[in-house]
Amino acid sequence: MSTTAEKHTFQAEIAQLLEIVIHSLYTDKEIFVRELISNAADASEKLKFLQTSGAEIFEPETEMKITVSTDDQAKTITFTDAGLGMTHGELVDNLGTIAHSGSKAFLEQIKARNAAGETADANLIGQFGVGFYSAFMAGEKVTVYTRSYQTAEQGWIWTSDGKTGYEIEPAGELPRGTKIVVQLRDTEFAQASNVERIIKHYSNFVPTPIELNGTAVNTVQALWTRSKKEITDAEYEEFYKFVGHDSEAPTYRLHFAADAPLAIQALLFVPPKSFEHMTMARGDSEVNLYCKKVLIQPKAKNLFPEWLRFLRGVVDSEDLPLNISRETMQDSALLRKLNEVLTKRVLKWLDEEAKADPEKFDKFFAQHGHCLKEGVSTDWSHKEAIAKLLRFESSHTEKGKTTSLTDYVSRMGGEQKEIYYLLAPNRDAAESSPYYEVFREKKLEVLFLTDARDEFVMDHLREFDTRRVIAAEKADLKLDDKTHALSDEDAAALATFIKEQLGDLVHEVRSSKRLVGSPAVAVDSDPHMTASMRRIMKMMNREGSAPGLDAKPDLEINPDHEVMVSLNAVRQSDAALAGEVSAQIFDNALIAAGLLEDPRAMLGRINSLLQRVLTK
Repeated sequence: MSTTAEKHTFQAEIAQLLEIVIHSLYTDKEIFVRELISNAADASEKLKFLQTSGAEIFEPETEMKITVSTDDQAKTITFTDAGLGMTHGELVDNLGTIAHSGSKAFLEQIKARNAAGETADANLIGQFGVGFYSAFMAGEKVTVYTRSYQTAEQGWIWTSDGKTGYEIEPAGELPRGTKIVVQLRDTEFAQASNVERIIKHYSNFVPTPIELNGTAVNTVQALWTRSKKEITDAEYEEFYKFVGHDSEAPTYRLHFAADAPLAIQALLFVPPKSFEHMTMARGDSEVNLYCKKVLIQPKAKNLFPEWLRFLRGVVDSEDLPLNISRETMQDSALLRKLNEVLTKRVLKWLDEEAKADPEKFDKFFAQHGHCLKEGVSTDWSHKEAIAKLLRFESSHTEKGKTTSLTDYVSRMGGEQKEIYYLLAPNRDAAESSPYYEVFREKKLEVLFLTDARDEFVMDHLREFDTRRVIAAEKADLKLDDKTHALSDEDAAALATFIKEQLGDLVHEVRSSKRLVGSPAVAVDSDPHMTASMRRIMKMMNREGSAPGLDAKPDLEINPDHEVMVSLNAVRQSDAALAGEVSAQIFDNALIAAGLLEDPRAMLGRINSLLQRVLTK
């Protein structure tokens, strides 16, 4: 430093504040690279504005770019821009004091929060301009060479160790802009590969070109800021592959802007395949939050509800109320509002895509439908809108084709008041289920649910478009009255006999009004529980027994089935054989309902019955 250098001492409160900035404000030291590049980009953008306004600019032909250079031998990293630059007075105002408009009040807020046991920077407004000082997290000394765009100004050098104060001295003729040299404590940030990773992570989309050791770094454009009319499908696809880390083209894309409650620009994509299906692990949000094209939060939490975690892309807002370190949003209420606006827009978009191309949407649902089902079960405020996107096979559709709840309702007859569903391993099992027989006979549509999660989804949905959603086995449907093969008296007597044979294994035995081709059906005795739900809950409670899980099922017998007619005759002549057959009928019904837990007794009984048949 020459003898002409001016020495300035930080005020005590500024020194304390600087200590907090350097050691406590940011969670990662590498953030200083983002901050210095952001400052350089801001200076460049401001100069571009002055140029368009006709202001006189020093060295007007200088190329507008940001250069970063590393030197692992000298342990330095240097940031250079050709932006506004600074005068002597601006150096004192901008770098000589931190948040010169309110540093004392800022420090008092930090002290108050620390005294209350709170995190120092948790709720502070990001309007204090402290980003430059993040350089001292990694650097033991910072030197700034700067020359203002104003033609009558000269160059200056600002130097500080970030501890006690700083020095300023004239530098004579310098090129326009600012060069910041950070003398590093170690070589971590003097490694070009490490710095390139940081730039691409945080600053890849800043509008000013960035070069690292002479090589262009930010080569991917911030497509979300451009008009949709200017962007080709190939550009969208290339951008998706960059942000989505995918080699295939996306299934859907949504590019939109909104003005309220914040100025929002968003570019969102749906991957062609579910990463959760491939990895068998729950994924995280892959939508990154930007502010003025600078990454604020990768994989932003709370920007979207968890059930939209399959989305990939970018949300950017220039108006984000960030905390001082620009790492998280300041206003949680506004973030909730932003979440609401984005979620409603995505739901509207998916609904539009479903209507425009149902077959394409079916492919989407096959990959990401499990997330939407989770949304119905967990997101009360958007439940109905999400339910419109659900797709299921039904008795109305061809095998392999699906329908929506909206379309189901549109086909309901005037007398039908409920939406019926049947859970089964596959469509064939559903169509052969005893629970389906009455619906087939009455020509009523039934949704076929083949995913174990579907019963929880329907249990949470409860109703859709004012229609109650109900399991087929719980539907209060009866076949038309007719004369049965067994009289009412004989059917009642047979039911009593079977109950006596089964004892405590069954809650109640009665004649059925809904069976056509099956001899019997097991029905849960709890009006609010289905057989499949009980089976799932038992699997979840293997180590213990939750209240009500051991309730015994009811058995309904078909008074028209030949097995029941023959059983009624045999019970009077061979009660022992009729007892074994009754037990087998019950076990068969449990198998159909998925409730038979231990088949060993049944196998012994089958062998005994076979022996009786073969030795007749």
